[in-house]
Amino acid sequence: MPQRAHRATNGAKAGKASASPHAGQNTRSRSFAGSAATPNSAPLITRGAGAAAVAAAPRAPELTLAAERTATRRLRVGAYDFGIKWNILRRLTAYGCDVRVFPAGAPARDLLAAGLDGVFLSNGPGDPAVVDYAIRNTRELLARDIPIFGICLGHQVMGLAMGGTTFKLKFGHRGVNHPVKHLETDRIEITSQNHGFAVDPDSLPADVKVTHLNLYDGTVEGLRHLSRPAFSVQYHPEASPGPHDADYLFRQFVEEMARRQ
Repeated sequence: MPQRAHRATNGAKAGKASASPHAGQNTRSRSFAGSAATPNSAPLITRGAGAAAVAAAPRAPELTLAAERTATRRLRVGAYDFGIKWNILRRLTAYGCDVRVFPAGAPARDLLAAGLDGVFLSNGPGDPAVVDYAIRNTRELLARDIPIFGICLGHQVMGLAMGGTTFKLKFGHRGVNHPVKHLETDRIEITSQNHGFAVDPDSLPADVKVTHLNLYDGTVEGLRHLSRPAFSVQYHPEASPGPHDADYLFRQFVEEMARRQ
């Protein structure tokens, strides 16, 4: 049976998402410019109109996957920054996406007005139930039928926006080598995880399907909406502990967007 525990009653206990105190105060976006042919080249962030461009800090050589997609144009992705990781941006650009990063509190209307092909909900800390602005914005985006992909906190926010609830784990999932079963294929993925909350499968409506399960404790590791182009996973497919078991999720997101071009 999945592990359960009482959910924390306030942000102090739960480790409220760090972006939330300033949500709505800063709604400027920034763009991540990368090359599909050179996904490991130093990216550039531009913060708002007239602001200085800040180059990424030098980093050691790393193992990355090659570019995965060629197309007549690069896909436009809006990413909510709840604590986003650089390697998520690298993988999206490797798959032929230009990513515009939006602050956690940016209203859904800003993303809808940006002419995006899809929306990404990033990882982040804390209790997802207290990030009400993110849940509200995601619910609005779901209603507009735009492709959405969520990871970690983004997965939990997606579950809440779809009508589910979350609970605090008695023992959080931390580190690498967590086995996750993909229910459609029966394949086992070795994953990297870092979270203390989970989506309650019994709370999900009939039009939401559980796609992945944690083999340690049976908790939900993936969701897909049956009538909307939206899916999410609890773990970190960009972290690649050992084989690139879950990198296919980025391909699925890109294919969902490409079908709607």
